Amino acid sequence: MVRMSAEERRESVVRAAMEEFGRGGYYGTSTEAIAKRVGVSQPYLFRLFPGKRAIFLAAAERCVEETIGMFVEATEGLEGEEALHAMAEAYTTAIVERPSRLMMQMQMYLAVAAAEEEGDRGFGETVRAGWMRLWDAVDLPLGPCVKNTTEFMAYGMLINCLVAMGFPRGHRVWEGLDTLPFEREPGEPDA
Repeated sequence: MVRMSAEERRESVVRAAMEEFGRGGYYGTSTEAIAKRVGVSQPYLFRLFPGKRAIFLAAAERCVEETIGMFVEATEGLEGEEALHAMAEAYTTAIVERPSRLMMQMQMYLAVAAAEEEGDRGFGETVRAGWMRLWDAVDLPLGPCVKNTTEFMAYGMLINCLVAMGFPRGHRVWEGLDTLPFEREPGEPDA
């Protein structure tokens, strides 16, 4: 049997953490559940990460980075309205095919709100920094245009809610999401 390196184990912990935290949230997920999913002991888990918070933040970071990577890949060679539609299609497909990514995103927002309520600003600062990298990854191929980026992100959050609540594609609540608005700069020709 081939032994995994510490880095490979860290990677397996992050993947397992995304699944476990996505399902149970920060407060409802035990490090024991993550260790069990990976097949390591809790003490070994804490040799890889200093604590539950570090594991959650690593999983949150991975979730954001995977989403950024997906948007970068979808928009390669595209800009403006073409980039907008490519990102929308890639995102919708990704969260339908891999709902654990969506669930992790939703848990990130909840965990930040709970931490802020308890006076822990550092937790939220880390997650917000990742979200701002995501914002910038969306903004760049769209122009940059704050209005288009804001609308894209707002539509994305609506899609998150619809998928999380189990509304199937084709349900009337999805009507109107097939035509994302796109504002052109004054004088810019139609595509």
